[in-house]
Amino acid sequence: SLVGAVVLWLAMVLPGLSAETFKVAVMDQQMVIEQSKAGKRAVEELKSYSMARQKIVNADEQELKELQEAIQDGKLTDSAKQEKQAQLQAKAEAYQRRVADFRREVQQKQREMVIEYSKKIQLAAQAVGEKTGYDAIIDKGIESAVKIVIYHQPELDLTGQVVKEFDRQNK
Repeated sequence: SLVGAVVLWLAMVLPGLSAETFKVAVMDQQMVIEQSKAGKRAVEELKSYSMARQKIVNADEQELKELQEAIQDGKLTDSAKQEKQAQLQAKAEAYQRRVADFRREVQQKQREMVIEYSKKIQLAAQAVGEKTGYDAIIDKGIESAVKIVIYHQPELDLTGQVVKEFDRQNK
């Protein structure tokens, strides 16, 4: 786990450093994405991509609904009704495949964004750490997943500086 890796790394590094010389700060990667210009752009692109897919799904849903209503309308002959039911079945199956494909595409795009931005945030954090003399900057983690840092003094949070550096590096 990430926490285990951090603890192991600290256990290996700490013995070689005295407590006075080892400076650790924290940051919030999620906030860097949410507050930085480049991060906001990436989130908007992902939303736009997802919404374009959702419009297609909504149109498919409407088409299925209209086909269902046409079948339930008592005006069709038996053979026309059977034909419409076959169309409905085929369209419903295509709809299910499309929804699954779109979900996979959006999740893949999201994973790619996280990987790309994690690397960029790491570079920005490294630059801030080097400028400010910190030996390590640890991501605080998020409440809904793993909270890595339980407590820190507010002045140790470099998120704002990392956001500025991230924006500088990613115009």
